[in-house]
Amino acid sequence: MNILVVDDEPLARDELSYLLKQNLLVDAVDQADSIATAISKLFKGKIDVIFIDISLNDENGFELADELKKLAQPPLIIFATAFDSFAVKAFDIDAIDYILKPFEQMRIDQALEKAQIAMTALQTKKIPDNAKTVSSLLSITNEDKTTVIKQSDLVMASVDNNTLTLVTMTGRYETHQTLGWLINRLNSNNFLQIHRSILVSINAISQIEPWFNHTYQLKLITGQEVPVSRSFIKHVKQVLMM
Repeated sequence: MNILVVDDEPLARDELSYLLKQNLLVDAVDQADSIATAISKLFKGKIDVIFIDISLNDENGFELADELKKLAQPPLIIFATAFDSFAVKAFDIDAIDYILKPFEQMRIDQALEKAQIAMTALQTKKIPDNAKTVSSLLSITNEDKTTVIKQSDLVMASVDNNTLTLVTMTGRYETHQTLGWLINRLNSNNFLQIHRSILVSINAISQIEPWFNHTYQLKLITGQEVPVSRSFIKHVKQVLMM
């Protein structure tokens, strides 16, 4: 996902940007120090999620949130601020999360997982039913070699050390793409993200088992066992009708 950080404090922008870049769901992070700069960047490129501070010199982060409503495809909003008294107002304008300074990696990761779930849900609603089966192939490039596989053959995909690994019944394929890149190319009705770095084919799930700390583990038709992150449990239960 592409992210824009809006904060008038350079150190706060840099700290948040650094933490965001540690997450495998993030493709790119840009910065803005004012509402005008933020709007300019929004028109120049696609922004999926925007992190907004409430206090922006003489401006207010809620003013920017109001401007975003005018866009045809506004980014998801996450407020990132030192003020804990505006959370109710933030959620009233459909912010998907509200995080407080000083920032922590775990809390940033939780916010990004919420964003990914929301983005997947939005993409499913936007794609017409008759268009969801148009692209059934995936082109996976590693160095000079490109392999074409069928989406229906994909069992799972995971990211580790900036390498995306796709597993089918007959082989494994690696590429230097992100999980977000893959999600944007898949038929979302057939795949389920269960962790910030793991995606599985719904048809490849053979068993669901209780796991540590009230989470779950999925057993796939390949024999692999993969964990469900706590942040994704609610979404997994809804999709699998548990």
